[in-house]
Parts: sequence; C-alpha cells; structure tokens
Amino acid sequence: MQAAKNILLVRPSGFSYNNETAESNTFQQQTNLSTTAIQQKVTEEFDAFEKALRLKGVKVTVIDDTELPAKPDAIFPNNCASYHHDGTIILYPMCAPNRRMEKRPEIISILRQHYTVNNVVDLSAYELSDRFLEGTGSIVFDHTNRIAYACLSPRTDKALFEQVAKQLHYKPISFYAHDRGGIEIYHTNVMMCIAEKFAVVCLDSIINKEEKEKVSQTLLHTGHEIITISFEQMNRFTGNMLALKSNSNKDLLAMSQSAFESLTANQKSILEKYCEMVPLSIPTIESIGGGSARCMIAEIFLPPLF
Repeated sequence: MQAAKNILLVRPSGFSYNNETAESNTFQQQTNLSTTAIQQKVTEEFDAFEKALRLKGVKVTVIDDTELPAKPDAIFPNNCASYHHDGTIILYPMCAPNRRMEKRPEIISILRQHYTVNNVVDLSAYELSDRFLEGTGSIVFDHTNRIAYACLSPRTDKALFEQVAKQLHYKPISFYAHDRGGIEIYHTNVMMCIAEKFAVVCLDSIINKEEKEKVSQTLLHTGHEIITISFEQMNRFTGNMLALKSNSNKDLLAMSQSAFESLTANQKSILEKYCEMVPLSIPTIESIGGGSARCMIAEIFLPPLF
C-alpha cells in the first residue's frame, strides 16, 4: 500500500526557529513574533490540521511533545523514524543535535500497544561520524514498486540511504537537486511527492541530465503520471504533499493551503482524477519551521494488532 490510513502527529510544546538546522534549510524564515505568540499560532494551526485529517477519515495518533529537553522541530516527526509494513521501525541519524532528542522511546511504547513491532533498527550511532539520513524527509518511498528516491545533501548520506534501501529490499535511486540559487535541497520530500498513480516533482531542480532522465523514466516505467512543478511552486511547498487513505479507502492528498494555491488549474485537474485534495492552513509552521504538511506526518504502515 502506497498511502497510509494511519498516521502519527506530534503536538508541539516548544516550536521555534531552529538555528541548528537553518544553514541547510533555506525554507526557514526568521520572525519578530514573541515565543508566546508563536506557540499560540502554531498550536492553533496544529489542532486545525489534526481535526481536518480526522474529518476526512484518516486515523490519527497524536503524541504530545515534552517541554524538556527543548525540541523546536518535534512537530516534524517524519524525519526521526519510519514505520514499515513488515513491522520494522527505523530510527535515523539526525544532523542537528537538538533534533536527536525527538527519538523518544515512549513513542515506540505507545505504538506497540496498537501495532505489531517486529524489529527496531537504530541508526543513531552514525551521528558520531557525522553521517546523516533523515527519514522520509531524506527518502521518498514508492512502496508499491519497492523503489526509494533520495536527493543527496548534508542531511542525506548516499551509503546510508543505500543501506536502508537494501535492508527494506527497495531499489535505491539517488541524485542531486538544487534550488534556483544552486544550493542543495535539504530534503527530497520538498521537491518530490509520490502517490500510487502520480508523482509531483520539481524536475528543474535536478541539474544533471542523466540523473533527471533516470528519475523521469523510472517514474514513467512504474506507471506514474508526472506533474512537474516550478521552483516557485516548490518554494511554496507544492512538492511537500502526501498521499493518504481514508478509513473508507478514499484517496486523499494532504497539502498546505500555500501549496494548493500555487497549483495551476491544469495541475489541479490532473490531481482531481486521482484523489481529493485536502488543503491545510499552516503558514506559521511553514515559514518558521521550513517544513510543510508532509513533514508533519509520519505514516504508520505497521500491522495493526486488532
């Protein structure tokens, strides 16, 4: 199954601009808002986000962030762990030291109460040698065809990516992607979204012609209709969307309001053939955190216990 019916969200406790991630995440923006104002806005956006997905029939598990230690990016749980169909949980080596505390044992304990966990693979030791791979931020999975895509960056180590793909029995496809200013894109999931029958990709960000051709041809070979987006659309998080399933098996596509508004009429028409678009208003989270709707969602593919 490509799209998850069950997801994990983390309600933030100390969301803020993260200085430790800003060097490689050009999507983050400084703000003059007070800490109290930021937390109020972010909590309101998060609660509306959660409610909207529940109303669409997605099963949502919400875990509250702890106040200490401070974890400014805890609202983005897709980076520190992934939860797979065979009962495997992978914990990833994170680039920013203040993001490493997001890998909380109690999250796994809570999930064990509802899902089968057969194996926990902890790659955190690679942090000691400055080698990083940040979950489904770094890796965009095509679960249906068992292919994994990754744009290489300071946060995405090629050898680690290939190691994880091999362990999961996926074919790895890696490439380099850059923004319009020539800076490496920090996470694959801001320039690429893969659903069962379509893919949204900023192909212009893949400068190398051979790499671009390989990505395009692989997507076409696996039956995906490619919807190309511009740099401007990518900067509005149009690549940071996620396919989900409702409890009645309806195909959904979670995205931010900003991403939805950046889509052209033709792009919306194509997407409507495959799914219902679900725009979610998260402007404060996007601007300060530098991540969008997909980043806020950790898919749970673990087998349910009941």
